[in-house]
Amino acid sequence: MVVLQDIVGGRYRLQKLIGEGGTSKVYLAVDTQDGQLIAVKQIKRDRIVIPGQEHPLLTEIRMQEKLYHPAFPHIHKVWEEEEFLYVAMDYVEGTALDEVLREKGARSEDLAVDWAKQLCRALVYLHGFRPPVIYRDMKPGNIILQADGKLKLVDFGTAREFSGKKKKDTQSLGTPGYAAPEQYKRGRQSDVRTDIYCLGVTMYHILTGHDPSEPPYRICSIREWNRSLSPQLDRIVRKCTAKNPRRRYQCCEELLKDLETYRNIKRGFCARIFDKIRYKG
Repeated sequence: MVVLQDIVGGRYRLQKLIGEGGTSKVYLAVDTQDGQLIAVKQIKRDRIVIPGQEHPLLTEIRMQEKLYHPAFPHIHKVWEEEEFLYVAMDYVEGTALDEVLREKGARSEDLAVDWAKQLCRALVYLHGFRPPVIYRDMKPGNIILQADGKLKLVDFGTAREFSGKKKKDTQSLGTPGYAAPEQYKRGRQSDVRTDIYCLGVTMYHILTGHDPSEPPYRICSIREWNRSLSPQLDRIVRKCTAKNPRRRYQCCEELLKDLETYRNIKRGFCARIFDKIRYKG
């Protein structure tokens, strides 16, 4: 059993308990070699054994180990000590976006687009792996806003590697209100377009201040909530959140390009007609 001020992994001095769940505890620690603050997750090994398969927590750790991107906490070390498995990773300071939205409501269009571009670049990175890593649970509660304005995505509990050999997901996972329709349909597999949907819903929440997991439980035009929001951005959000994956952006690079240039898009005849038609997904 460890106690505060113990050194684990030969270098991490435990300072205080900052989180606790059914299978693990998370401590704030100091790296005695460089003084850096580190989060150390302590997991009882006998709680993560599933005969014949890998425990989801181990899958999450394995997936995060290969990530080297500023939008994701970096794992520094994984080791076993006595009856525990330990994971040392970046300590992320900041406020979850769902708390920001509860306290301050809808954010400005410029800020929302800046955040959306940051998140889109993070997804471009994940989808660039072979096979692509599908995050599957983009939502404000999994996004940490740091003091410098940068965002970090946390919680890889529902992430998975895309498999072209599978026709459907093994499990239906995601957060109601944010999850794409295919995450709940039998015989459907989530792919990069699933993450685009979740990002679109997150943008909707940020721009309108309305949580889609609460009444009226639907995604409508962002301009129904605020007419000052640009029609071009409205079309981007609606394209992201189309019910049919084939009607969404097909990759995050395409979405990112539109986010970076949306103010310069001219509203031609087709665009004006599109605005008059009620969006059906």
